[in-house]
Amino acid sequence: MAPAFAAWLDSFFASYYRYRPVNATFVGRHDFDDRLPDFSEDGAAALAADMATLLRRAQALPAERLSDAQAIDRRLAEGFLRVQLWEHRSHHFHRGNPCVYTGEAVFSVIGLLLREFAPLGERLSAAVARMTAIPALLRQGAKNVRRAPAAWIERALRECDGALALFQDGVGVLLRERGVQDPRVEAAAEGAAAAFAEFRRYLDTDLRVRATTEYGCGEEALALLLRDGHCLAEDAESIAAYAADQMAACEADLAAGAAEFGAATWRGALAQLMDRHPTVETYYRRYHEVWDAARAAADAHALVTWPEFPIRYVPRPLWARKAAPSLYFLHYRSPAPYDRVPVVDYLVAPIEPGMAEAEQRRLLRATNDSVIKLNHVVHHGSIGHHIQNWHAPRAASQLGQMAATDCASRIAMFCGGTMAEGWACYATDLMSEIGFLDPLERYAQRHARLRMAARALVDVRLHQGAFALDDAIACYRDRVGMSPEAARDEAVKNSMFPGAALMYLVGTDLIHALRRSLAARPGFELRRFHDRFLSHGSVPVALIRDLMSPRPSTD
Repeated sequence: MAPAFAAWLDSFFASYYRYRPVNATFVGRHDFDDRLPDFSEDGAAALAADMATLLRRAQALPAERLSDAQAIDRRLAEGFLRVQLWEHRSHHFHRGNPCVYTGEAVFSVIGLLLREFAPLGERLSAAVARMTAIPALLRQGAKNVRRAPAAWIERALRECDGALALFQDGVGVLLRERGVQDPRVEAAAEGAAAAFAEFRRYLDTDLRVRATTEYGCGEEALALLLRDGHCLAEDAESIAAYAADQMAACEADLAAGAAEFGAATWRGALAQLMDRHPTVETYYRRYHEVWDAARAAADAHALVTWPEFPIRYVPRPLWARKAAPSLYFLHYRSPAPYDRVPVVDYLVAPIEPGMAEAEQRRLLRATNDSVIKLNHVVHHGSIGHHIQNWHAPRAASQLGQMAATDCASRIAMFCGGTMAEGWACYATDLMSEIGFLDPLERYAQRHARLRMAARALVDVRLHQGAFALDDAIACYRDRVGMSPEAARDEAVKNSMFPGAALMYLVGTDLIHALRRSLAARPGFELRRFHDRFLSHGSVPVALIRDLMSPRPSTD
């Protein structure tokens, strides 16, 4: 069906992977595992020309009957190209953000080391090629980024520190662990470390003195992201107003509920969660116990057809431990849709018997039972992201198969966000509905909604220019109760990726609204609804809503 469009879509993906080789590795397309992106003047011009050509070709396609999935793919692919052409012109990405270069460079190698998708020797050969190419990529960064917001420079400096830890120490640890002696790998890692040290000097001396405070993308760009990325009819102002209302409602709800837990404030009530944690001896086992309980509860309440998709909670590997705290190093990284590894490793914070007792206690309180249940199991490792990631590669939509894959610093395509984060947040609500959370955990879930609403408000106001970065930090610190460090990290991330923080609230509430609209129909079954919803893959929830909603009669 629709041969002209199918040929065009093949060209679209060929271009996508050719120009985004690090993304290709994370997605599981391995033809470009030895390459890095080319942000030289000629390379960037070639990418822009290719995207413009693809758009012109799309507009010239003959009229064909498209399936629902093909219609979605056409809309999303064209929208992706328009968004990418804006990114190409903007100063948010390769023209003005040093983190584009640090992130792509370091995760080009980490992406090869994290998963056993091929024999180690094959992956190390690709890593050597990439490490050898890192100096050229970072020189492109120094040439292209001549001014940048101060917080982005600080983040890039931190990522340089993580990269230095990886290339000066981590790669050697991995080789020793695996009993490998390879002078090529050692020499390439040394060269990559030297390049990062030089780029760090550039950031700290040349670029820091030209730091700006220009964080917002502007209303026109934000509107483009909402329309062509998330496929929303709502405008940014209506989303911000809704988010503000939800924040106020959450704050009132939390304040009213604190006394139930013998606390004067909601902050005091939530602080009690930190004292509920496993011991050092039971810490790793607790993840699996909670995972088993989550599956049993979901099965007992017929929430979803739970696929056989093995996951194991393991300590973060030794080779990554020094580097990870300075990098976008996720506990759970979505499995590559086109790789078939037998078990997915979920990398938890290591807590070992040999650690100082004070450090053990700090980590156990930070990774308490509530965090394990709500974040690491429900949201990420089980009914949330993990089950959605099983469905995505089986979707009829080709973009839906891979759009929400975690890459170097963000997902593969912006359009996958409302599904990926919307479903994971909705799934946590769902487990609360069936009684899987105890009263204090349900209370914590109300606080999670406050943070979700704050993200949407900050996202819009920051990129409209109504919030300065300090305003965004203050919102997270003073109204959500985040630590100053966490509030700053969240606000900086929001500033770098416009339109991405609002997808949590928007996606979650679109799913709830769709369920309510269908639940009153005769024969509605929750498991059937969820299975059908997830079958569409990682595409905007707004499009799935349109497909699943009752269509008006033509009689």
